[in-house]
Amino acid sequence: MPEQLTKHPEVTLQVLRSAGAKCAENAPQAILTQCPAERFCKLPGGEICVYGLPQARNMTQITAADWRALLQSLDNKTGSSALGADGLAGAGIGITAGLLAALAFRRARR
Repeated sequence: MPEQLTKHPEVTLQVLRSAGAKCAENAPQAILTQCPAERFCKLPGGEICVYGLPQARNMTQITAADWRALLQSLDNKTGSSALGADGLAGAGIGITAGLLAALAFRRARR
């Protein structure tokens, strides 16, 4: 049975409930026994454990080696760390340029 990682676990739980899943109702956990009760959903076809990003380290099906491989694949794809200073600096420059362009446009309209 899968563990799911999402940026929006409460929304995911709500969607599962709307499809008939019993979530956070202390349903018996046959397979995902380490899933926190408030993140556990039972469906007719199986079980799901929904984790938010802050709880990712508690997942049991994804190992530290899996996370390292994922980060390495992101580094290789972007040419630098996806979470590194280069990316943040680039975003800052882009935001600053956009603000300056908006200010220049606003002044030109006056």
